[in-house]
Amino acid sequence: MLAANHLRDTLLPVRPALMDRGSTERMRPGMVADLLADPNTRAVVLAGRQGLVQGDRLFVANAQALHTDLAGAGAAPELVVYLGSALPDAGLPAGTEVLLFVLAGPVEPGTAGIPHDAAWEGFRDVAARLDATSTALFVESSAIANWHAGHTHCPRCGTPTEVEAGGWVRRCPADSTEHYPRTDPAIIVTVVGPDGRLLLGGGGPADARNYSTLAGFVEPGESLEQAVVREIFEEVGVRVRACQYLGSQSWPFPASLMLGFTAVTDDAEARPDGVEVTRARWFSRAELQEAVLSGEITISSRLSIARALIEHWYGGRISDLTGA
Repeated sequence: MLAANHLRDTLLPVRPALMDRGSTERMRPGMVADLLADPNTRAVVLAGRQGLVQGDRLFVANAQALHTDLAGAGAAPELVVYLGSALPDAGLPAGTEVLLFVLAGPVEPGTAGIPHDAAWEGFRDVAARLDATSTALFVESSAIANWHAGHTHCPRCGTPTEVEAGGWVRRCPADSTEHYPRTDPAIIVTVVGPDGRLLLGGGGPADARNYSTLAGFVEPGESLEQAVVREIFEEVGVRVRACQYLGSQSWPFPASLMLGFTAVTDDAEARPDGVEVTRARWFSRAELQEAVLSGEITISSRLSIARALIEHWYGGRISDLTGA
């Protein structure tokens, strides 16, 4: 574990949950049908990797009315999932039950109960302007919808599975096995050298300007700390001697949980592997801020844990070229 002087006084701040996912309640048979019959239930809508956005928020509609309108237009949801019940700080009346409608494809705004001013947008396109509740619902919706899209059949026998537990379980009718949503753990790391400089890297063309933290998936039988050591050495030839967990972020594209670490090394030279990482560079705090402001490099946006990790090392907010 890192000595205290390698860390700031606090770790990454914890963002409280805004929805009670009702893991026990959603096991009740007929729950989704009951909620669809309740005029107080609300719904958000997804089609492919796009969500229905209205202004700076995810579109939230009366579930009963919207389901009727969509069905009447021949666009009934192909999947309905229970997302949870709003907690007091969610921006919805506390206790409001929220469903996800997954459509086969986008429906034209202005039809089927969808407002004219709504638009279909991807999470990356709108995340910077969404409020906390819309962000949480979009991420949860994307994660569960992606899982359903890729796990329609039993992995043991190939039989089409049936949706249960409010959309959080798929059961094989042939052998009664239950299948649950998967999450793939991945480590993401700020590497700090012996002189306190930060190592950032990037993939793609060697002359590209984007730099970020280093990351990789955790392999079976491997601890998180072992994954940090292995991935950093594989990608940039740097030997980590200690690391500290800082925080996490769900990244459901398709199903990752990013586990943030900071690590220290006695190495001062980085050797990119030329495959995943094509360029790597050490930065002092002044060098990083100057490079970002001049447009020489770009770093991860503030919607990502990568930016939070970089600014944790930096000790404050890094100004962007736009002045943000």
